[in-house]
Amino acid sequence: MELLMISFPNARVVPLPLPLPRRRWSCRHGIIRNGGIAEPSGVPAPMGQKTQYKDGIFEKAFMSLFARKMERFATAAAAAAANSGGGDTNSNSKRGFFDWDYDSFVDVSKRVMLGRNRTQQQQVVREVLLSMLPPGAPAQFRKLFPPTKWAAEFNAALTVPFFHWLVGPSEVVEVEVNGIKQRSGVHIKKCRYLENSGCVGMCVNMCKFPTQDFFTNEFGLPLTMNPNFEDMSCEMIYGQVPPPFEEDPASNQPCYSELCSLANPSSSVCPKLQT
Repeated sequence: MELLMISFPNARVVPLPLPLPRRRWSCRHGIIRNGGIAEPSGVPAPMGQKTQYKDGIFEKAFMSLFARKMERFATAAAAAAANSGGGDTNSNSKRGFFDWDYDSFVDVSKRVMLGRNRTQQQQVVREVLLSMLPPGAPAQFRKLFPPTKWAAEFNAALTVPFFHWLVGPSEVVEVEVNGIKQRSGVHIKKCRYLENSGCVGMCVNMCKFPTQDFFTNEFGLPLTMNPNFEDMSCEMIYGQVPPPFEEDPASNQPCYSELCSLANPSSSVCPKLQT
């Protein structure tokens, strides 16, 4: 595997693997099909069924890192729930680094939502993402990856292996950005985060919009994410400027009334998208 050496001010040099040849990530060669999925079919389970994964140390490290970062934002909400008889605030603080799994990562996300409006939820994700980076990283990213076709395609290629732990199997696809065809799209076959949370609000407020905003405004590389709530797939388009919240179809999405514990079946739009 070839390595790309990237350095940031006041940070040690970190080797990053360059994206593997395109054929290594195709279903035909079995990499996506077997990448962490424990289903006998080797592909995500059909809609209505939960896909089984077998996570390795790489996946668990990312789950633990993100969950521990998010846990401090969930403390206040958890304390309020515990005081009203809703839970134990110390159960997660006692976890070892590798004691976190995907279910507990999703649970932390849900607790972060409690008592926060849409904007506040997105701000938490932004702060968590910034805390994962060395000082000056966004500025360095802008220098390394100006908003060009090459930068968009390069980041799409990196997304497939590095976002696998969060969203499940995906592949680079051709998209059209400003009338130009380029391989800067990523098709997520069945988003693991949406599948495990079953929550439209978490998808939109804790993933879609903060990720779009982070790449577009912090890194300077536009990104649009288009979740498909009918089959839980998603399309990421690097290089495409995302629409405002009010103009995005996701802003009017109803709850998964049979999947989400926070759902309001009587509302035509997920309540978490209205506040």
